[in-house]
Amino acid sequence: MEIALIGINHRTASIELRERLAFRVEQACEAADQLRARGILKEVVVLSTCNRTEVYGVTRDRTADNLCAMEMFLGSYHQIAPAEFKDSLYRHADREVVRHLYRVAAGLDSMLLGESEVLGQVREAYRVAMDHGCTGRVLNRLFQSSLEVGKRIRTETQIATRPMSVAFAGVKQAEGLLRCLESQRVMIVGAGATSEQVVKHLCDRGVPQLRILNRTLENAKAVVARYGGEVLAWERLPEVLDWPDLIVSSVSTSDPILTRQMVEAAMVARRNRPLVIMDLGVPRNIAVDVKEIPHVHLSNVDSLTEVIEENKKAREEEIPRALALIEDQMDAFMRWQVGVAACRAFSELRSVPEHHREALLRKHLAAMSDLTEPERLHFTGLLEKFLKGTRKEQVEYFPSDIEMQQES
Repeated sequence: MEIALIGINHRTASIELRERLAFRVEQACEAADQLRARGILKEVVVLSTCNRTEVYGVTRDRTADNLCAMEMFLGSYHQIAPAEFKDSLYRHADREVVRHLYRVAAGLDSMLLGESEVLGQVREAYRVAMDHGCTGRVLNRLFQSSLEVGKRIRTETQIATRPMSVAFAGVKQAEGLLRCLESQRVMIVGAGATSEQVVKHLCDRGVPQLRILNRTLENAKAVVARYGGEVLAWERLPEVLDWPDLIVSSVSTSDPILTRQMVEAAMVARRNRPLVIMDLGVPRNIAVDVKEIPHVHLSNVDSLTEVIEENKKAREEEIPRALALIEDQMDAFMRWQVGVAACRAFSELRSVPEHHREALLRKHLAAMSDLTEPERLHFTGLLEKFLKGTRKEQVEYFPSDIEMQQES
């Protein structure tokens, strides 16, 4: 068997092309069914996110035509001529598929280095494929190990612990200033993409009291419908400044929406209870001199960007450790795959006369030319053990895969 992959991502393709080649959940299942029905793949997992579309599969034989067939199918399914995406497509087989998926799950292949959302996306794509009956022994093992790699890298390195987006950096900074966000009242001014990211991060931290104001009331209601909270009319902004402990603002405006006079009046009503304001707008939403008011902490995008750059460097320093973990896990997976191949070969070898076995063994080894020397030695060592051992010894040595002898 051969593990194969074709795909595009944010590095190789424009967003317009990624949109055209994306799969909805029901399409991913449908495409997997068709790939299997046509005999192109035995097992299939489709991973489709805003930043990538990838088709992972297990082929029935080792041939360069497999990747070509997958490519032609991708074009025909989406009704796009292969010439339109051929230069954006990457193609991997066996070891390189394993390495690529492990890097994806670890967040090393993401637009945002080390981001954790992709691990959930890999898990969900695998779950959908498995529930639909599209996976088997090989992709089950591959995707389960990729999830383990992602968890290990996030646990054993610092690659995902430092904020790498303005929204996340703002929330993390507020968390440090206010100690525990779970007991704070938060007001979000704006309902665009950045504001929604902030709301998501706040909800992840269990913020119980959340209010959202936006010029377009329907947009604020849409955010509240997804995450919860209370919508306030835009006109009420000056009168409700005494309520929050944290204000996060991200709106498009040419003039400040909060002036020093407005905030000073609010601080009197608050009896100088500390107020943290995160200005994520460009141009800035909050008058610069607000930071001069006692008991008010004001941050803007520039100050957070400096933090993000420092964090980016710190994350990049963790890449060698992450790659070492990936290589370690890859070795374990490849040894397992060699064991699967040895088990299949054993099924054939034991059925032929002993004087024919050497030729058949050479045939199997030739078909696995990509094996490293240690893997070839592992393969032949397993076969020797199987051929000389009893059934009991074989099952004890390779319990989960000995039954593969009866598979087609």
